[in-house]
Amino acid sequence: MGCVIDAPLAVFDVDGVVADVRHRLRHVARRPKNWAAFFAAADRDAPLQAGIDLVHHYAADHYLVWLTGRPERLRRVTLRWFAEQGLPDGRLLMRPDDDRRPAREYKSGQLRRLAKEGVIAVVVDDDPAVVKRLKADGLPVRLADWVPYERSLREAQERDGRT
Repeated sequence: MGCVIDAPLAVFDVDGVVADVRHRLRHVARRPKNWAAFFAAADRDAPLQAGIDLVHHYAADHYLVWLTGRPERLRRVTLRWFAEQGLPDGRLLMRPDDDRRPAREYKSGQLRRLAKEGVIAVVVDDDPAVVKRLKADGLPVRLADWVPYERSLREAQERDGRT
């Protein structure tokens, strides 16, 4: 267990919340899915201003945590992208490279551990299945609905356990 955090926690997903992944979905929309190409294009995601504005709002008086289903091997790419977008620093929790659980299970587990370190004030995620699970877990969650949720992204997150 980590140290106790004094400020309330604001937890944000990355893809579909601050990063627009729609340009990458073509790589996983059909079989066979090209995961290498999907992840290789992560550095070219356009920023989603609604999500970025919300991050800045919470970062003013909350401890920021990024909780993403992106694999750990994308840490440097993700941190570089955050810096290029002017996003505030925060703790970055990424899915282990070999973890294929549905996003709702992976994130629920991570948040249970995180709740031992501080009070979770908000979780922002674009995946309706994740939002439903986290609400059932009793967490304060907000659906990021500023980009239409794509079927191929749902499959990647929930069935394939890839993002």
